[in-house]
Order: sequence, then structure tokens, then C-alpha cells
Amino acid sequence: NSPEQYGLAYREVSIPTENDKHLFAWFVPPPVTGPAPAVAVLHGWGSNAEMMLPLAQPLHSAGYAVLLFDSRNHGRSDSDGFSSMPRFAEDLEHALDWLALQPDVDATRLAALGHSVGAAAALLVASRRHDLAAVASIAAFADPESMMRRFLAAHHVPYFPLGRPVLRYVQHAIGHRFSDIAPRNTIRQIRCPVLLVHGSDDATVPVEDAMVIYARRPDDQVRLLILAGDHDSSREAELHAGELIAFLDQAIGRKHADQLKL
Repeated sequence: NSPEQYGLAYREVSIPTENDKHLFAWFVPPPVTGPAPAVAVLHGWGSNAEMMLPLAQPLHSAGYAVLLFDSRNHGRSDSDGFSSMPRFAEDLEHALDWLALQPDVDATRLAALGHSVGAAAALLVASRRHDLAAVASIAAFADPESMMRRFLAAHHVPYFPLGRPVLRYVQHAIGHRFSDIAPRNTIRQIRCPVLLVHGSDDATVPVEDAMVIYARRPDDQVRLLILAGDHDSSREAELHAGELIAFLDQAIGRKHADQLKL
């Protein structure tokens, strides 16, 4: 599939990222004349931009430019050793920088939307840069260490004596302490509005993780929306696109899409 299947005009683009690699992306220009707000959309682990397509049409109809891209080692983007949440964040940084340079995009009204690992990456990026107007996080885990411990337990790997050195090795390999990149901690450094979306039946990342992140919010700019559905339920996200768009509209201080002259 491509944006064409959703009736969207688009162009394929190649975005440079770390290590002289490139990201495959679809750019859907805004349906408005002049610079418009834009959303960079990042998939989750083992997924790709195609899985996020259901959100492109409602965002476009609401007046947004949309960039859907594959992180390194995913989809049609370049391979580059191992993947990690910090590398997802690096790719999102470059995608946002690319968006900001487009003539039909308002660089002062950029938003990031991510799913799962992509959501955690979006929160990490937002904690580091202050030019984002909003962040939408769908099914983010609260802490990568807890996430990995759940994974090890599911595969019957005991934390002692095997699991602990595995986690230490992973931290060394990715070059970051888990606590420094954990959404439950990065949320406290974010200064733009944040929408946390989570499925009540998520068996991969329990909904309690969203509550943990929400409990650590720095102010009332963070909202929590719990929906029916599981970890990969794009159908629920599409059905509730209205809440997402209302959040984005309010965050960037614009009129609702039905008031725009399209």
C-alpha cells in the first residue's frame, strides 16, 4: 500500500540520517495554500510507514502535511547495524529537520507522532528539542528496562543470573543508560503539549505504563487517552483520529480543520 490507496497525493523522498544512511519516506503535502502545520509519523519496532497509513488521511483532511517514514533497518530505509530506541529518535530528528525545510510547511508548527518504540523515541526527541508544537505517543512503554525484563520473562530467561548482564550489555551497545531515555523520565523534560494514547487491552505494553508516564507529567499540558484495543490496533487509532486532531489543533493554536479554507 501507499498513500495513493487513501486518495492522497504524495511523493517519495529520501532523507539523510546518521552514518551516511538514508530513510525512505512518503511526504503528503498539505491541502492548503501556504505554509501549513506538519506531523512526522514514526512506526514501531519491526513495522514500517505503511502500518501508519490509516492516520494519514484524517490528518491531511484536517489541513496537515504528513511525513511517514521508515526507520533504519525497517521497510525500505537503509540497513545500519542494530536498531534501538535512541536510533529511532535520531531518525525522527532528521525527519523533523527535513520537514522544517519544506516550503509548504510551517516550521514553527511541527508535531511528532509515534507508535510503541516510535512513541518512546518521540518523547525522547521532544525532551531534547524545543521547537516542537506537540507530541502524540501511542502505546509507549514507561521504561526500556522493564520492557526488556518482561521480554526475558516471557522467554523464560531468569533475571538472575542471566538477564541482568544482558541488560547491562544492551545499555553498553546502545550507548545510553535506560533511565536516561525512559519515557517516565523524559516526560519531565518536555515543554510542549503531549497526548498519551494507550489501548486498554494492550498485552505487549500494559496500560499501566501509560499511567506511570502520565503520573510523572511536569504540568497539565500532558493528556492521557485510554482506548479499547490492543498494542497494534490501528483501527481504534483511526476511529479516534478526531481526538488526536483536536489535540493537535489546540496545541498549535489553530482553528479546527472545518473552519479552514481548503
